[in-house]
Amino acid sequence: MIEHACGLNDAALEAIAGLERRVIASDGGRLKLEWGVLRSRPSDQVRDLLWWEDGRLLGFAGLYGFNWQWLEVTGMVDPDARGRGIARALWEAALPLCHAHGAERLLMVVPRHSRPGAGLARSLGLALHHSEHALRLSAAPAPGPAEPSAEAEIELRTATLADIPVLSHLFDDGFHDGGHVDPGRLTREGTRTMLILRGGEPVGTIAAAHHGDRGSIYGFVVETRWRGQGIGGIALRRVCAELFAAGATHVELEVEVENEGALGLYTQLGFEPLTTEDYYELRPTPAAPRPTRPRTSAPGRG
Repeated sequence: MIEHACGLNDAALEAIAGLERRVIASDGGRLKLEWGVLRSRPSDQVRDLLWWEDGRLLGFAGLYGFNWQWLEVTGMVDPDARGRGIARALWEAALPLCHAHGAERLLMVVPRHSRPGAGLARSLGLALHHSEHALRLSAAPAPGPAEPSAEAEIELRTATLADIPVLSHLFDDGFHDGGHVDPGRLTREGTRTMLILRGGEPVGTIAAAHHGDRGSIYGFVVETRWRGQGIGGIALRRVCAELFAAGATHVELEVEVENEGALGLYTQLGFEPLTTEDYYELRPTPAAPRPTRPRTSAPGRG
């Protein structure tokens, strides 16, 4: 019943989208499926598991975060097919795939309002690692209060492979994770990683993705010594405006629940809470160190 998919064709993507719609209609909120990633899956590796019955997709589990020390697993089961062990079977099928890719840690992403998801995590002995708020912006943000001179000083430039050392420094400064950079993020279709420049000097980075009517922001950080000067707000407004101008009807991002500074910036721009997602961790050994968190939100207001 479980298909180990090497890449996702149009029919599979359509089936996943249909399953997503049914789940959200039943449960509300949203699902962290990262459609840009799903549409660019490699054809020589299994990164998605699909549970089919009579040509209908009833369950899905996707693996995310390759070329990194942790992997996230996000899944969903058709509301009419729950209670049959599909979610557990998908998780058990995902484990050997994660281990084969050398993942040091596994994180199961569960919307907080999903009682079945939380129950599955607890039954598997997973421990809550951290939680993030998912926020949504439904209209282009109004111009900010920054002075025209400050606006003029800030530039956004698409990052290239030659910028990896700069991105590594910014990530390590903001996320304290060793500065790992996946080169694939710089070439993935539908996504754009940018350097935030002030007077020509890199002071931060922000990434945007646009697929259909969905826009998203991720990997957003302003270097510590440049925070508190309105740089992050200028860059975020500009990127969101570009996404709406390109046809997005909404823009989403995630922020750790403890990151009150970044949350304040986002709500000032008009982002509204959509859901809260809990990340449950599978720990190989009790004494193992905590993994660093995924780069989904800015560590400060900028």
